Amino acid sequence: MNSRIPLVALAHGSRDPRSAATVHELVTVVRALRPGLDVRVAFLDLSAPRLGDVLTGLHNEGHREVVVAPLLLGRAYHAKVDVPGAVAETVTRLPRLSVRIADVLGPDPRLESAALRRLAAAGALPGDGKLGVVLAGAGSSHAPANAAVHQLARRWSFGAGWAGVEPAFAASTQPDVPTALARLKARGAQRIALASWFLAPGLLPDRVAAAALAGGLDTVVAQPLGDDPEVAELVLHRYAEACAAERRNITTLVG
Repeated sequence: MNSRIPLVALAHGSRDPRSAATVHELVTVVRALRPGLDVRVAFLDLSAPRLGDVLTGLHNEGHREVVVAPLLLGRAYHAKVDVPGAVAETVTRLPRLSVRIADVLGPDPRLESAALRRLAAAGALPGDGKLGVVLAGAGSSHAPANAAVHQLARRWSFGAGWAGVEPAFAASTQPDVPTALARLKARGAQRIALASWFLAPGLLPDRVAAAALAGGLDTVVAQPLGDDPEVAELVLHRYAEACAAERRNITTLVG
């Protein structure tokens, strides 16, 4: 890993201040894991600082290489369009700055481990045959981005000893939370645990939590993945992959 190349941890941004606060908490853990690495926070929209401002600042400080690590759980529209578009818009103004975009965070077993830890912390332990688990994600019109949630729910269904595990989405696709709840009730669930496939709090996590709590069963809600240490390790792993690709000269340069 080339620690001389700054890492820009890029989140989408939100009007909810809890979201930006959680991103900063995660980056604090990243810095603690790699003290010699220059790690900055940036946002695509709705929160500050914006990506263009951070890249411009790094350029003005004399940096000529940067790795941007999208804090996204899957390869949907933001990863495919928004992130490269925002990077390209900036580097056209900064032709001496080479920006490499790391892979998104998911899928990766470390995210699954973090989600299970959040679920256990909320009181949902394996072996509770009366507990139904809803694994809730944002949802996307890009079907492969939703597939990871479906696959994870299927994997959790085997061996955990719960009444069942159902995927649900906040927007753009089905099933929604009420549908997942109905399926779990039909399988005998008497209590519900909402597992979070979100990085940070915000409108969509609040939406699925409200729907779960309105479902008529005793319900616990797990926190988003946030500053879990394995999420921080994964950010550094994506950074390392981008640096290794640079050394192999196979990375895609933007600009």
